[in-house]
Amino acid sequence: MTSEEFRKLALSLPAASEGAHMGHPDFRVAGKIFATLAYPKRGWGTIMLTRDEQEHFVRAQPAAFLPVKGGWGEKGATNVQLRTATKGIVCEALTFAWQKRAPRRLTRK
Repeated sequence: MTSEEFRKLALSLPAASEGAHMGHPDFRVAGKIFATLAYPKRGWGTIMLTRDEQEHFVRAQPAAFLPVKGGWGEKGATNVQLRTATKGIVCEALTFAWQKRAPRRLTRK
């Protein structure tokens, strides 16, 4: 998967928008970040999951997913190496992250 494919998947979620945070493109819903691109470096993304979701994705594709180092990773922030990840599983992870941040009125649709 490419950075542009990641971007398109993130922006395909209802009310998602692109912004920037600390020099990295980010994706938000209702002003809350659910994913970023180019962190820790180009070719990577970060998805804001729960710890349980993080464990699921790391187990499912250990070559693609790994916890972010430090406290953010302990809270579920998960790096994804885009070139090794499949579109389907990244779409699933982005959807989980989006659902966690989206207002109820959007998640009920």
